[in-house]
Amino acid sequence: MKDPKLGPNVQPHIIQTVVIEDAALDTATPYLHGTRLHVVTATLCLCLFLTNLEIPIVTTSLISIATELGGLDKIYWITTAYMLGYAGVLVLSAKISDIFGRKTCLLVAVGLFVVFSAACGAAQTMEQLIIFRAFQGLGGAGNYSLCTIIVLEMAPPEKYAQYTGGVSVVFVFSLLLGPLFGGAITQHSTWRWIFLLNVPPGVIAAVLLILLLPNNFPHHHKPRDSDGLGVAGSLRKAYVRLDVLGAILLLAATLLLVTALDEANEQYTWRSAFTITLLTVSGVLWVMFVAWERRVTRNTGKMEPVFPWRNAVFLGMIWFVTMFELPQRFEVVNQLSPFHAAIRFIPFTVAAPVGSIVAPTVGKLFKVPLLYLLGIGSLIQVAAYALLGTVSGQHGIPARQYGYQVLAGFGCGINIPLLTLMTPYSTEKRDHAVAMGAIAQFRVMGGCIGLAIVTTIHNSYLRSHLTPFLGADLTGAVLQSTGVIATLPSGTQDLIRGTYAASYDLQLKVLAGLAGGQVLATMAMWQRKPIVV
Repeated sequence: MKDPKLGPNVQPHIIQTVVIEDAALDTATPYLHGTRLHVVTATLCLCLFLTNLEIPIVTTSLISIATELGGLDKIYWITTAYMLGYAGVLVLSAKISDIFGRKTCLLVAVGLFVVFSAACGAAQTMEQLIIFRAFQGLGGAGNYSLCTIIVLEMAPPEKYAQYTGGVSVVFVFSLLLGPLFGGAITQHSTWRWIFLLNVPPGVIAAVLLILLLPNNFPHHHKPRDSDGLGVAGSLRKAYVRLDVLGAILLLAATLLLVTALDEANEQYTWRSAFTITLLTVSGVLWVMFVAWERRVTRNTGKMEPVFPWRNAVFLGMIWFVTMFELPQRFEVVNQLSPFHAAIRFIPFTVAAPVGSIVAPTVGKLFKVPLLYLLGIGSLIQVAAYALLGTVSGQHGIPARQYGYQVLAGFGCGINIPLLTLMTPYSTEKRDHAVAMGAIAQFRVMGGCIGLAIVTTIHNSYLRSHLTPFLGADLTGAVLQSTGVIATLPSGTQDLIRGTYAASYDLQLKVLAGLAGGQVLATMAMWQRKPIVV
């Protein structure tokens, strides 16, 4: 019998068929399943591992690189160039992927990373290596940002904690193995393999992504023209959707600040026109960046979300400074080889993945608000770095120092996945890609600034305490190459190493203060209904 509501020429079974087909289309899932899910997840983790490995693996090879290429006074730029390139486009790459698609942008990022890894391995001068490292950082930024986004988009929200924990474990294990790989390669082969080892697995990852990651992911279950701009869309409209000015202001402000801090008390004094100009222009650019972002936010009609980017800045400072300074302390103060220094650093890098696993697991199983766990991790860091700042053993390594490293690593490990896990819960779904990229960008940007700050403190302390005893020329030679120390009388060596130990203690106390900044940033995120997984 016909429904009287239907027109005379419309059959009920036709309407039923249409409804069923529409329902099937609406319930089509964007998530991956089975073998494809596992292989794509493993491939993305491989990309993340290689990208994050590039930051710590170089630290134990800098002296060997400078010995072959020259330019010992520029070795810090080998690391800084990568991190600045990395930090400069993380958010921008996420937004570009919203417009042109995750798969296309990720393949471009993998290609950049592989090509410039090979270029770094073939570099013939220090200047070439620094330039290639910056472009390698651009590819690395796309890898990190897009892989993190895609990992969360492949699975439903109830599995965010599981996948976030997995990504964080990959992150911390890459930082665990980086110094070990760097030390072993430098000792038994050429430093060039530090960069060339990225090429084969990078090519394999690209092939797997081409074959297994769906086209137009994560909108592959929708009609091609139902989401965003198509391939034939206007480039002008795409440009309008990108906050290019904000990205440029952020990168320029960070670059000028880091350059000023790194060069102060080295080639230029604090009172020099060079240093003052860079700091002034950087300050102006920071003000312009904040004002511009405020305008962009107001124009969209949205309030700023409760978003953990401030915590990411402080954590980046603490994490990256620890990763660079503690192994150096073992080498300079305790006279260990790069490889053995990396081994002594294992308590920190093992405790970090443990914290990364425990934090989201506790939050999910016991429904503990993530903000509480974030505060606990920050307080642990305050205590750990304050204690590490009291260890100034010159000839030996006190056993308690390893315990303090475990505490510091565990505290940092807690906060690494929580900042990532809180992001999709504190932003709108359409902003997930940009927000995830922002967390990574602010963390690396914080690392750049933190390294510049402690480098300035370190050099200033050494110059002021060593010059009265050694003179300006010998002090400058010691700061250019720690190998000079071994050529001096034993009494002078003890004086220098003791001064270095006191300088590292001061840096660790600074990190305790930065951990306190995390506590304040966490308090600023307080909500009546905190996020619970």
